[in-house]
Amino acid sequence: MMKILTPVAMCAALLVAAGAAGAADQVVIGLITKTETNPFFVKMKEGAEAAAKAKGAKLLSGAGKTDGDNAGQVTAMENMIAAGAKTILITPSDSKAIVPSIEKARAKGVMIIALDSPTDPQDATDALFATDNYKAGVLIGQYAKAALGGKAPKIVTLDLFPGHPVGAQRHNGFLQGYGLQSYDAKNNELAAPPEVVCMADSYGDRAKGQTAMENCLQKAPEVNIVYTINEPAAAGAYNALKRAGKADGVVIVSVDGGCEGVGNVGKGVIAATSQQYPLKMAAMGVEAGIEYAKTGKKVSGYTDTGVTLIAAKPMPGVESKDVKTGTQLCWGKK
Repeated sequence: MMKILTPVAMCAALLVAAGAAGAADQVVIGLITKTETNPFFVKMKEGAEAAAKAKGAKLLSGAGKTDGDNAGQVTAMENMIAAGAKTILITPSDSKAIVPSIEKARAKGVMIIALDSPTDPQDATDALFATDNYKAGVLIGQYAKAALGGKAPKIVTLDLFPGHPVGAQRHNGFLQGYGLQSYDAKNNELAAPPEVVCMADSYGDRAKGQTAMENCLQKAPEVNIVYTINEPAAAGAYNALKRAGKADGVVIVSVDGGCEGVGNVGKGVIAATSQQYPLKMAAMGVEAGIEYAKTGKKVSGYTDTGVTLIAAKPMPGVESKDVKTGTQLCWGKK
């Protein structure tokens, strides 16, 4: 026997059906960062959420437990695909280990865009939206050389960890900017000219950066320049130098441009930093994902999202912006 719906019930049924259809039509985009706690990735997530909300898309987010947690990122990717994501934005923790999972996703028609960090090889993803990390290194290398004022450099490098493209590009770019023997941007090995008196891995972490700097001071107490992969590592290096009574005689340079890091430039903890823009990366990625869902058109290749040298004290021949400008453009807690 056919059930006859009342006008009210029929209206309710139509609304439910329309809601289900709307949900099915909603664009789903995934964002996978290296961690959930680093201010850089916090701001990236904020940028993606804002862009998705403005366009009516649904954002799924996930992260590894620590920098280097490939398994956590693989699980997040699989869950997002199962939930209907047709575009996934990712900052790869392990640039090589993540590639097989990316290949499987792309074979299912999912567009994969790397943010901030490329995969190895870079063309394993459809596109890359990122800072020119080699240029970021070059800028702080040029600044460090000018700041040292003609003295013979005794350099400590506090790097990320072996084999990561971002770590290699910043390290080698720094040496190139300083005018020392280095590799080009495509090489993931770390150059080690004789002017580098100690190299250590910091994993981009403040505590590990401090320990690495303490160890380097035992090996090379004459250090006068410290290059760091990011601003947390720079803060750790400064703590070690201060405890050793050497902070005033060492130039520390870094990359990131977070509000805390820019604040440390203003305080003299860091001499200069290359500022990058995670919110812009994420917003561009979401917009590309929505375009793909609507038209089937994928983005491709590398898009430079910009970098600016921030310094409290300008140096002749080195283009930079002041701390006020850096604070206006920074991310994280001011």
